[in-house]
Amino acid sequence: MGAWQSYRLRVNRQTWRARATIKKRELSEVCNLTKVIKPNDILLFSTIRNEEIRLPFFLKYYRNLGVNHFILVDNHSSDGSLALLKGQPDVSIWQTEHSYKTSHFGVDWLNCLQSRYGHGHWTLVVDPDEFFIYPFCDNRPLRALTDWLDANETRSFGAMLLDMYPKGPILDQTYHAGQDPLEIAGWFDPGNYTIEPNTRFRNLWIQGGPRARMFFAKTPRRAPALNKIPLVKWHRAYTYISSTHMLLPRGLNVVYDTTGGERLSGLLLHTKFLNTFHIKVLEEVSRQTHYAKSLEYQTYAHALRHNPDLWCEWSEKFTGWQQLETLGLMSKGRWL
Repeated sequence: MGAWQSYRLRVNRQTWRARATIKKRELSEVCNLTKVIKPNDILLFSTIRNEEIRLPFFLKYYRNLGVNHFILVDNHSSDGSLALLKGQPDVSIWQTEHSYKTSHFGVDWLNCLQSRYGHGHWTLVVDPDEFFIYPFCDNRPLRALTDWLDANETRSFGAMLLDMYPKGPILDQTYHAGQDPLEIAGWFDPGNYTIEPNTRFRNLWIQGGPRARMFFAKTPRRAPALNKIPLVKWHRAYTYISSTHMLLPRGLNVVYDTTGGERLSGLLLHTKFLNTFHIKVLEEVSRQTHYAKSLEYQTYAHALRHNPDLWCEWSEKFTGWQQLETLGLMSKGRWL
């Protein structure tokens, strides 16, 4: 990388950090329990809006995985999300009525809170419909993974987003609060993925899966990005710049071995496609706070008129991390 490009990336990072500092003014403290956080605690950061039905299982799942404290931004929920979260001994909450779009889709708010509370901690950034898995997650807690990453001087961990879906029309099976969403959305595409290197930021751009073949079949380049870097040993000098797709400094984006070897990696099981999906879609189309005037959600809204079935003859039923490792969707690398 040339000196000029290096300088531009450094300025870019400083700009993102400055944005996060400014956006701090938009956050109102609801319940700040961060004083209970211990130096070695693993922290989870997320932005939520009207997720009352998903939160019970979300909290249970990540507590069982090994998360010690949740730091959440509520973007003006109108359901019972805040009431559910208040009083939880391991949950700190900030609220904002400001625009999700002008906060760069929540990135500024979380960068601000990670800089303040995440420095020196392993931090996991996920949405309420994303469930982090990694090799041996059925018998090794998240602490075992972060200890191994520390021992190998690894600061970031990649996890591709794997869209999960039901067998049958999306809207036909009712999801209940507290239920494991994989009981309904238990299928996935084992292939149909494209990978393109991003030389500027050194990450891999991954697209494909059921959303590409069902919603973006005619415009695959517009399909959502599936590459994620959700787990980072945070430093206040770091910054996300596009959801959890990439960070600065750009060395944090090098989470896969592109020279023919294998590097430890995981997945985010994405359980967006439940019967609650159409409510979220209609709300986001109306708000137009997502990327490109919510084009992705407009595409979903059009397709949902016909209650589509994402299942196809190549779909596979999820059975565990071993299956996904065998399919090459994640890797245990040298972690044995």
